[in-house]
Amino acid sequence: MKKVVISIIIIVGIIGFFWYRQSSQKTPNIETIQVQTKNLDETISASGKTSAKRMVDLKFQTSGLLIFVGVKEGDHVEKGQILASLDSREVQKNLEKTLIDYSKQRNDFEELWRVTYKGMKMPQDALTNTVARILEKNQWDLSRSVLDVELKALAIEWSKLVTPISGIVTHIDVPVSGVNITPAGAVFAVVDPQSIVFQANVDETDVGAVHEGMKAVVALDAYRDVPFEGEISTIAYASQTSSGGATIFPIEMKFASPSALRVGLNGDISIQTRRISNVLVAPREAVRGTTDRYVIRVVEKKYVKTSVTVGLITEKEIEIQSGLAPGDMVVIKGFSEILVH
Repeated sequence: MKKVVISIIIIVGIIGFFWYRQSSQKTPNIETIQVQTKNLDETISASGKTSAKRMVDLKFQTSGLLIFVGVKEGDHVEKGQILASLDSREVQKNLEKTLIDYSKQRNDFEELWRVTYKGMKMPQDALTNTVARILEKNQWDLSRSVLDVELKALAIEWSKLVTPISGIVTHIDVPVSGVNITPAGAVFAVVDPQSIVFQANVDETDVGAVHEGMKAVVALDAYRDVPFEGEISTIAYASQTSSGGATIFPIEMKFASPSALRVGLNGDISIQTRRISNVLVAPREAVRGTTDRYVIRVVEKKYVKTSVTVGLITEKEIEIQSGLAPGDMVVIKGFSEILVH
């Protein structure tokens, strides 16, 4: 008899153990949250990357021997600073030679003008057509000599690479001197870090709700825990077509503090298009139904189906206009595990 009782107790214990384990596994699957009053923002999201409004690729105008490189990648440079220069000795000698030719041409012209033609002011003042043509020819030769001098002077200027903006040197094709280069093979890139913006594409269905000056927040892949605030600075007037065939409008956001950022960082922008203040808000997953909306409310440890009226619906939250009160607990997960009253 004792063995039978012990067997029954063991069986009941095993059944109770498995029942408890099954029930304990189901309970944690049910999650609830307290609805609260807060500001609800309607936003538009898009993906994009950082770029710079002021960035330049500098190249020499002529080929030559690179004799000076005064910067390296990462250096800060000022507007008008010389970054690199070519060997200008040949150009300098050509300029000196051209100046000598100009001086000779000038002396010949003045001698012809003052001595032979008695200082006539203009070719049209000459006594004969032949004399006028001779004076014009000499004037042309003199003007050509002047242009030759100016071109040689420009060549000397072109032997120095000068940045037109202040910023950071981001790329140098040839970082060392002593090599012969061509204009296409010696690029110096400079970016102004204060001009960094975030560029993204907004779908045509959303562009009507976006305007310049709207507040926006960017989450960059490189700094996921640091939101970067700013405002919309540019909205393209003409549309473009995405790779998927959609009609989009490029936009730009100006950062409030851009100096710590880099060009080419990927991220997502969230544009605040509308705000409703002090409304009752519930997570989207708490509201069920498509036409007749309802939530599962927790009332004295029971789950009660409660009809609600909703207003603004955002990506993550819904405005509750009626049916709930601040502090009510609603189910957001585990609906199949509960018995609704």
